[in-house]
Formats: sequence, C-alpha cells, structure tokens
Amino acid sequence: MLHEFSFMSFPNLEYLDLSLNDLFDAIPPQISSLSKLIYLDMSYNQFSGISPPEIGHLKNLEVLHLNENQLNGSIPQETGHLQFLYELALFANYLEGPIPASLGHLNNLTSLYLHENQLSGSIPASLGNLHNLASLYLQENQLSGSIPPSLGTIPKDIGNLNLMVDLELAINQLSGSIPASIGNLSNLEFLFLRDNQLSGPIPQEMGDLMKLTTLQLDTNNFVGYLPQLKYLRWCPIPKSLNSCKSSVRIRVEGNNLTGNISDVLDAYPNLQFIDLSHNNFYGEVSHIWGQCLHLATLRMAGSNLTGSIPPEIGNATQIHELDLSSNRLVGVIPKEFGKLSSLNQIPLKLNYLNLSKNKFSQEIPFQFGNLVHLFQLDLSYNSL
Repeated sequence: MLHEFSFMSFPNLEYLDLSLNDLFDAIPPQISSLSKLIYLDMSYNQFSGISPPEIGHLKNLEVLHLNENQLNGSIPQETGHLQFLYELALFANYLEGPIPASLGHLNNLTSLYLHENQLSGSIPASLGNLHNLASLYLQENQLSGSIPPSLGTIPKDIGNLNLMVDLELAINQLSGSIPASIGNLSNLEFLFLRDNQLSGPIPQEMGDLMKLTTLQLDTNNFVGYLPQLKYLRWCPIPKSLNSCKSSVRIRVEGNNLTGNISDVLDAYPNLQFIDLSHNNFYGEVSHIWGQCLHLATLRMAGSNLTGSIPPEIGNATQIHELDLSSNRLVGVIPKEFGKLSSLNQIPLKLNYLNLSKNKFSQEIPFQFGNLVHLFQLDLSYNSL
C-alpha cells in the first residue's frame, strides 16, 4: 500500500517507477503533491478502485503508465490537463464509461493505449486533434458508433504530414463505414478493424496507404459492390490496394465481399499471410499466387472457386498453410505441390493442406510423399 508513504517528503521528485511490484489498494490522491513529477509508472501491480482525478494536477507529467492493474470506474476528465504528456498507458484494467473528449487536448501525445478495458460509447472526434499521435490502441473494449473521420483529417496548417503508424480498433462494436479520410494516414503500417460491425465498401482511398504492412478487416459486414463508382462496381477490394507493395499480412475473411477473386490482389513481393475465406467471391485460383515468394499462408476457403488449381502455386515454396476447402475446384491436384517440401532444409514448408469439399478427381500425386513436414491433410468429400 502507498497510504503510509509520505509523498510530501519528496517535493523535487521527477521520476517515480513503482512498476512490477505487489502494490494494491487505491492510488492515493496525495500523489498530486509530487508537482515536479515528469515520469510516473505504476504498471503491473494490483491497484484497484478509480484512477484519482488528482493525477490531473501533475502538470509536468510526460509519461503516465497505470496499465495492468485492476482500476475501475471512468477515466478522469482531468487527465486532459496534462499538456506535456506524450505517452499514456491505461490498458488491461477494468475501466468503463466513455473515453473523455478532453484527451483531445493532449497535443504532445504520441502513444495512447486504452485497450483491454470495458470502455463504451463512441470514439471522440477530438482524438483527431492529436496530430503527433503515432499509436492509438482502443481494441478489446465495448466502443460503438462510427469511426470518426477526424482520425484521418489533416489540417492545412500542418501540411500533409501525419505520424500515425498503428491504428487498432479491433474487437469492439463499431458500425458504419470506414471513412475515406483513413487514406490520408500516409505513414500507417498497421490497421486492425477486425471483429466489429462495420459495413459498406472498403474505400478506394485506402489504396494510398503505401506503407501498410498489416491489414485486418475480417469478421465485419463489408460489401464489394460499389454502385457510386461504376468503374469499380465489381472490385471487391479496390484495385488501388495493388500499389501497397509493402503489405505482408491481409485478412478480410468473414465479410460479404463480391467480385472475381482472380482480380482481387496483385503479386505482392513481401506478402506472407492472406485470408480471403468465406466471402461471396467467384472465379478461379490465380497463377499469380505462385509469384508471392514469401507467402506462408494462403486461405481461400468457401469462396465459390471454380476451375483447377494452377501448378504455378508450387513456385511459392514458402507456403506452409494452404486452405482451398469448400469450393468447387475440379481436375487433378497438381504434382507441383511436391515442391512445397523441406527443400534445402528450410523449416517453414507445407504442414497444413485442406482441399476438402471440392470436386477433385483421379489420384493423389505421388509427389505428396515429399511433404515430410505435413501434419494435417484433408482431402475429404472429393472424387479421388
């Protein structure tokens, strides 16, 4: 406990780190007497109760870490008074209620971590005022409403610079569409919107995210028909996303996307993981996947695929998970799958292959005997 600790004895204290202890009970309001404090870390303890509003009196504070405790109640509005704060971490607590709009006054903030709480209400539009923000973590809460367009709006007086690198809003109850302004986040590398109730088309402007490496839009209600943009009306994912050559992980499974799956994406040289499963696509498996030489996971289950599997997929020798199940594929299983083996003693080779619920005929290629790392093989419900 800190109640017996005399904060008044350290009037000039600037740095206080109490993290990774077994401290418990409430954070005492007397902590506000440390008026010169710049750094305060009380994370990874067992503090309970509410975060005292008196923390807002620590006007010189630059770093505040209260994460991984048992704090409940709401985030104090007074937190918005900490004008010099550049890092605020309150994640992994039991905080509830809305995100205070006053946090939009923290103009120096670069990192805001509020994830893994029980926060509710909408995302304040005022967070769009945080033009120095590089990381915004709001995932795993109970947030509702739409994504405010202000998160991607750039005022003319700061030019075209936007520092946002990591935007994580997954596992909430967000609805509505993705605002086109997200395309202004030119430095964005990680965009996590999965497991929400988002709908509408994926905006064309997201093709401007040239530094994007991880895109998670799965388990929402996105659709692919874009009647307001006739030239893209059957483009399930805007073709401008093909310019995002740095992408390495893409997840859009579990939506209502439509269109020809052969035209969905280009041959990303750095693509490692893609899941297009369980949408309303149609078309054939493209030979282009064989040009994704870093591809480790390819999932297109339940995608209405027809035709045969192109042998060129065997050129993507890094694949260790391939799921084309629950489609209408026909013909033979390519003998080139034998290339997806332990060639040159590289460990990341095919260990999961699911081709079930298709219409394959003839025999299983003897080259499957080369798949020495295979631990799950499902060829059920075919005509082999």
